[in-house]
Amino acid sequence: MAPDSCSRYAFRVQIDSALFQENERTAPIADERSFIDVGELACEAGGNLPAVTVAYETWGELNANKSNAILVCHALTGDSHAVGWWDRLIGPGKPMDTDKFFVIGTNSLGGCQGTTGPASLHPDGKPYRLRYPMITVGDMVEIQARVVERLGISSLLGVAGGSMGGMQALEWTVRFPGRVRKAFITASCAAHSAMQIGFNETARQAVMRDPTWNGGDYAEGSQPEGGLAVSRMIGHLSFLSDAAFTAKFGRRLQGKPQFDYGLDVEFEVESYLRHQGQKFTKRFDANSLLYVTRAIDYFERTSLAGSSSEYLFVSFTSDWLYPTYQSRQMHELALQAGCVSRHEVIDLPYGHDAFLLDGDLQGEWVKRLFGSV
Repeated sequence: MAPDSCSRYAFRVQIDSALFQENERTAPIADERSFIDVGELACEAGGNLPAVTVAYETWGELNANKSNAILVCHALTGDSHAVGWWDRLIGPGKPMDTDKFFVIGTNSLGGCQGTTGPASLHPDGKPYRLRYPMITVGDMVEIQARVVERLGISSLLGVAGGSMGGMQALEWTVRFPGRVRKAFITASCAAHSAMQIGFNETARQAVMRDPTWNGGDYAEGSQPEGGLAVSRMIGHLSFLSDAAFTAKFGRRLQGKPQFDYGLDVEFEVESYLRHQGQKFTKRFDANSLLYVTRAIDYFERTSLAGSSSEYLFVSFTSDWLYPTYQSRQMHELALQAGCVSRHEVIDLPYGHDAFLLDGDLQGEWVKRLFGSV
């Protein structure tokens, strides 16, 4: 099959409760981050960050001519620890083989896992909070490029990412043409649809309508946990599929034989969502959620003109948050730009989380893309 063709691979999986999977999205147990100061940033939307610190991690070794580096971009609430949240694809002997490749993971600009964001200290010694300027996906990529440069790497073998990370990977290929040979973009898009913007706005409103948010100026250690937890519950509903929720929970009650006919937890799925929401408040900053969701809502690429990268786009049949038509659109933009491009559609039942959970099917295409150095 020609490398620029679009094919559909139907991998049928019988769904039962034993096959329910999710990505835990937990912080790494050991802190293996490094930190680098990449200087001042004049933000695309206006405003300025006088200094930006980036948290990053690397795995593997650079080869002699520094031609084996792959940058990994994380999704909305991820971090630099790519071997943790993408453990099915990154590591020794895996599709992004750290015995062959030098893999770089950075925490995104605006995040709260070591890179300068709204919770970071302003030069006056107090947290930025809403004094933090609006940022864009382009700003995120600019900061990543500075990290790559400071590591002594002039061009990348590849850039890879899913969801928000896929937007960053796409932006890399246009913003720095000729510096990225190959791009792996999974479960992502070139621009958010009205529904995707709507999900993000609902999550933002859940935070901002929590009285503890206090106009964004909440005290250290007292962020709006109620609103942030609800925003995460909304997120988890969108990450998975109806089939996955049905397989895991159905209509089973939580530790009881019958309804209590009250407003406390009745169903198992309610308990699960409350747990996920509360757990999230312990590792993520509410204002970071507001800024980063705004950045990806602003993102729009209507052309890949100028790119010389080779692309692999992957989408999943059960992903209703980033549906297949959006990956197809990116694939078509790549072809219009004269680039080599492949789009693979994989039939798995896990919803949007499939891009994190599937190491086998998309992994085979990733191996073909990056091959050997």
